Amino acid sequence: MLEFVAAGGLGVLVGAAELGSRYRDRPSALLGVASAWLYVLLNAAASAGCLWLVHVFDWKFGSTSPEQTAALQVLVAGLTALALFRSALFTVRIGDQEVGVGPNLILVVLLGVADRGVDRMRAKDRSQQVTRIMRGVQFTKARIALPAFCLALLQNLPDQEQQDLGVAVEALAGSEMTDTQKSYALGLLLINVVGPDVLQSAVTALDREIRRAPVPAAQLR
Repeated sequence: MLEFVAAGGLGVLVGAAELGSRYRDRPSALLGVASAWLYVLLNAAASAGCLWLVHVFDWKFGSTSPEQTAALQVLVAGLTALALFRSALFTVRIGDQEVGVGPNLILVVLLGVADRGVDRMRAKDRSQQVTRIMRGVQFTKARIALPAFCLALLQNLPDQEQQDLGVAVEALAGSEMTDTQKSYALGLLLINVVGPDVLQSAVTALDREIRRAPVPAAQLR
């Protein structure tokens, strides 16, 4: 029984890590989404089921020691069950999109439901955060300095993510939105990468360099 608990625990960790990687700015938001819990529990059940199959077919993976065999069986079942459930038996073309049909269809549906649940719950919070942090920030002043400073604060951000952010900022700069709209959109892009706390620190540090010049009192009369 302990082996099944261990395999299920590994499945939970794998599922939670996958979901957490999709919401890096606030992984704790997943705790309030029922579909996220269902997704994680399904991963745990898949790992336990995979271990049952390993025992049924008596797969020892080349090990001769009973202790090593038990450990290998748990590791294989806990870490590879997700890959097994992501397999597709065949693909069906629906319109311009190819859809895999198989065990992966269940995970894809649940992952989509979890995504929508978290997005709906986080939308209001993210809107309030970005408007509070980026209020008064001028996009034309911040488009280069703010992303560069935020990225410099992080030490282990992959190069590909930095390049993707640069491409998104350039596309934003070429859009027809107002400066304020671009500023808020820039804030959302940065929150997705560095989180709200780092963005707040960066905006505070660059305050005078990236904010709009105050309107003279004479022009307000």
